[in-house]
Amino acid sequence: QCWWEVDQRDTWFVYAKGGAYSPIYYDHLLCVNWADNGAQMKEWIIYRYGGGHWARNIRSTEHYFRPGLTWPRRTQGGLSLRAMPAGCIFADKGPAAFVQNDDPEELLALLAITNSHAFGLLVSLQMAFGSYEVGVIQKNPVPDKGTVQQRKLAKLARRVWFLKRTLDTVAETSHAFLLPAALRDRLSDYDPAVIHIELADIQSQIDGIAFDLYGFSEEDRQAAMGDNALAKDSEEVSNDKEQAEEIAEAPSMDALLSWTAGVAFGRFDWRLVTGEREAPPEPEPFDPLPVKSPGMLSDCDEPYHRHAGILVDDSSHEHDLPRLMANVLQTVDVEVDEDLRRWLRRDFFKYHLQQYSKSRRKAPIYWPLATASGSYTLWLYYPDLTDQTLFTAINDFVEPKLKQVVSELVNLRLAGASRSRDDEKRLEELSDFRDELANLRDSLLELAPGYKPNHDDGVQITAAPLWPLFRHKPWQKVLKETWEKLEQGDYDWAHLAMAYWPERVREKCITDKSLAIAHDLEHLYVEPEPVSKKTRGRKKNTGSGA
Repeated sequence: QCWWEVDQRDTWFVYAKGGAYSPIYYDHLLCVNWADNGAQMKEWIIYRYGGGHWARNIRSTEHYFRPGLTWPRRTQGGLSLRAMPAGCIFADKGPAAFVQNDDPEELLALLAITNSHAFGLLVSLQMAFGSYEVGVIQKNPVPDKGTVQQRKLAKLARRVWFLKRTLDTVAETSHAFLLPAALRDRLSDYDPAVIHIELADIQSQIDGIAFDLYGFSEEDRQAAMGDNALAKDSEEVSNDKEQAEEIAEAPSMDALLSWTAGVAFGRFDWRLVTGEREAPPEPEPFDPLPVKSPGMLSDCDEPYHRHAGILVDDSSHEHDLPRLMANVLQTVDVEVDEDLRRWLRRDFFKYHLQQYSKSRRKAPIYWPLATASGSYTLWLYYPDLTDQTLFTAINDFVEPKLKQVVSELVNLRLAGASRSRDDEKRLEELSDFRDELANLRDSLLELAPGYKPNHDDGVQITAAPLWPLFRHKPWQKVLKETWEKLEQGDYDWAHLAMAYWPERVREKCITDKSLAIAHDLEHLYVEPEPVSKKTRGRKKNTGSGA
């Protein structure tokens, strides 16, 4: 799952799984369920391959959670080792390297060397298919570094890590997020152009030290700096979209309004802008990643607006999202020309889905459940979702709105012949609106009793039963396909599958221990009888021979 989907960090751990080209610094966005030392995953491997030991596919577990370096085996950009914080699990697509005693200075110095042009050139001479395999990296010589040089390299690598993390503080889905770009300089100096100039200068310093340590001549240095053999030739690297994904900067206005909506939902902390709260101190490169980004509101703080996990696009309601967004903008003293209600209806979810889709996962956390025409929309906040949310939506939002519309309809009808042309038009609009609200209420009433969301299932599966109520066609299609797979039994590890098809899932738990563990039903699992291996004897020679 993406890290913002995860509810329990004592069972879900950061997952280093390759990713896009990004030397020295990279924000690891994925998490993996490693509850009970990975019991469910280990049993799934055994079940999937019909026996054997889980270690055939889950390797080097003794090194899990150590600080180290990791890199994607294939990217469009080339080799890029980056810091892997403590507390991570790594995988085949994101191999890891470690040093004795997990010394952070030695790790940083190694990080600088491995991202030098000299190291990259030597690696490229060993590669056949553009894949940075563990064996290739292991074979590459690492020069001896004196204490002075190690400290200097470590200092340079730490500075690069800090600068690149600073660039990430405006990315809403990053662990480093503070504020959107439009507000970032309210907190401290933020000039990406200046940062990129300094990064280029530091890279030159690292290259100079590495060339000296490797003993490159001046001629060799010039050849290396002009050489295109650093695995950046697109013909020698994978075209895998996941690894080559380009994360485009969000449009400034969209990013600002998205943050504003996040403040209204209780996700982000507006006090960083007003000066009522200071930014926390910078972490070190190998510190464990935080459960929340520094720009998020902590659990113990009062939110900007209290709600039960639902906001609404309804100007007459106290939980009206556009009005709350306007209040947030006023609080932080920002004026925008955008029509917030129009932006919310036409642009927000498309933008939000794009921003919260990473590593092939689509995981939006603001869910618009709307009437057929989109004239009335409930916005559900995924982190606050419970088995009571749909009932709350019916009782506190849809039913009162329906009564309000019916009351207005009655008054208009009582006017009879005195109705104006505008009244007649309003009567027709309200009649259609009443029907749409009634259909939304009936759909929610049908879904609510059996809907048992569990955050361990992730966004996509949790949203799947609600697919008819999403009006964004691409997302609706994804959810419909997910729901069909749930019906077919493809995701019976999910808690939602147990809620809807308990008999089927319990039956599978008898033969699949990983499912039994997932649903806390290990007592149902029946260990299969061991298959006896026949002893192969020597064949009798019944012929006369040749």
